[in-house]
Amino acid sequence: MIEAKALSKTYGNTLVVDSVDLTLPAGGITAIVGPNGAGKSTFLSMISRLMPMTAGTVTIAGMDVTRTPGDKLARHISILRQDNQVLSRLSVRDLIAFGRYPYSKGHLTKEDGKHIEEALRWLDLEPLADRFIDELSGGQRQRAFIAMVLCQNTDYILLDEPLNNLDMRHAVGMMKMLRNAADSLNKTIILVLHDINFASAYADRIVAMKDGKLAHVGTAAEIICPEVLAAIYGVDTTVHELDGKRIVNYF
Repeated sequence: MIEAKALSKTYGNTLVVDSVDLTLPAGGITAIVGPNGAGKSTFLSMISRLMPMTAGTVTIAGMDVTRTPGDKLARHISILRQDNQVLSRLSVRDLIAFGRYPYSKGHLTKEDGKHIEEALRWLDLEPLADRFIDELSGGQRQRAFIAMVLCQNTDYILLDEPLNNLDMRHAVGMMKMLRNAADSLNKTIILVLHDINFASAYADRIVAMKDGKLAHVGTAAEIICPEVLAAIYGVDTTVHELDGKRIVNYF
């Protein structure tokens, strides 16, 4: 379980996340949605301890993220940021191997190798395993970073805009892979998404933020409706069902 209490973040006099109280159960996929500037990425960064909080507390599986030693925390939660950069020339396989650092401390074992190969297969990266990261397309690079996170083999996976740079086919494949990881590997996945239709189709629960505050929390059936979407985004929509999923049209 992830529990945030009175979680806030300010930059100077600007309040970016405003006293958010949120409890998320273990298991499944939670999508965090909302307009630009809603505080989604900041909220996720504070949960993962990538960014210090101004006020409040966060616990993950009972661990206070500000007090738990980093190496212990890294065996329970993994995080992918939006702005990932590789400063040295690494192959895809080498990048993915960084996911094993909390366990191997840089001295890879056979067990680590097994996880690396599994991550390559999960993200369909085996043909690119020996290519350098700077030789890849944006979408291929994004898949490699997500493979690194998956290779870390944590119970909790936090992803900030994991569909960045992915074309439609790979975006659908990514969401199917994450759905499979949540269901078959018992992962708890929290991700920031801009595409409300992907949130509707694949998430068990949706957290909607606006102006740094928690606006709505619920299932797709509760969130994906014209009245709620108008309150969050300020636009008119129509919603229809296809194969049991709610699909949004904007106009």
